[in-house]
Amino acid sequence: MPSRAGRHRVPRAVAGTRNRGARRHGRRRHPLQPLRITAGPHTFDALACGPADGEVVLLLHGWPEFADSWSGVLPALGDAGYRAVAVDQRGYSPDARPPRIADYAVPELVADALAFVDALGAERCHVVSHDWGGMVAWALAGAHPERLASLTVLATPHPEALDRAAADDPEQHHRLDYVRFFRRPDGAAESALLADSAARLRAVYGGKVPAELVEANVRRLSEPGALTATLNWYRAPEAVISVPAGRIAVPTLFLWGSEDIALGRGAAESTGEWVDGPYRFEALEGASHWLPEEVPALVTPKILDHLAAHRQG
Repeated sequence: MPSRAGRHRVPRAVAGTRNRGARRHGRRRHPLQPLRITAGPHTFDALACGPADGEVVLLLHGWPEFADSWSGVLPALGDAGYRAVAVDQRGYSPDARPPRIADYAVPELVADALAFVDALGAERCHVVSHDWGGMVAWALAGAHPERLASLTVLATPHPEALDRAAADDPEQHHRLDYVRFFRRPDGAAESALLADSAARLRAVYGGKVPAELVEANVRRLSEPGALTATLNWYRAPEAVISVPAGRIAVPTLFLWGSEDIALGRGAAESTGEWVDGPYRFEALEGASHWLPEEVPALVTPKILDHLAAHRQG
């Protein structure tokens, strides 16, 4: 069950933007609220926005991000009447950090997402996702379409499209070399990322994520066991790209940045071959991988349009 305690604080810049928007548009503005969600033996930190009786929008972050990666998106969803909830997922929440690599297998992550929706009292929800959250979202939509009203994925191609691109395109294959490094179980990735005051971890964001958020991420990922837990998402699958995600019947919006250095155009453009339901793909020219943090003003209206087209009831 959700409760109103948690370790998230509302970013100052987001709070200021929200208040200015309230004066400009004259709408009721909903503040970001820290939540704690208990699902099975674990308790997850989360951020929520919007009326408690609004349609649930579940936001799933990627690596190395937390729920506050969605801080530029959540206020607009809440203001539109949705109950938008972004969760620090398994391994990212200190009280949801099991020890085994197998505990981070995709079916476990999908089960967490379903448990979040149950805890929020919803039969169906909209899912908005980025990076590894997108992998979870594709798997969730393929296995449980009856639980989703719509799906939005930022950056991450359908796993089958990415798998095929990695097999057929040497460039895409080498773009995923970092995944092969992360999958090493000997602690080499953790040591490299955290060395020299976490210089390589900071460099992952490519200067596209606000400095305040990068520092908050580095601080949280430097906690004992935290970085290993998040890297276990990469280690749990049997192969580099081995995520069980079938064909997608859910109405789907897929946004991809043309300057994404990890996920190439071939996989992005072929993702539609795996979607049977209503589908819209947009390539955002000049945008990088870090769409929620880099260009929230660009992606948020597109997300809102997609949600509005598939509102429940």
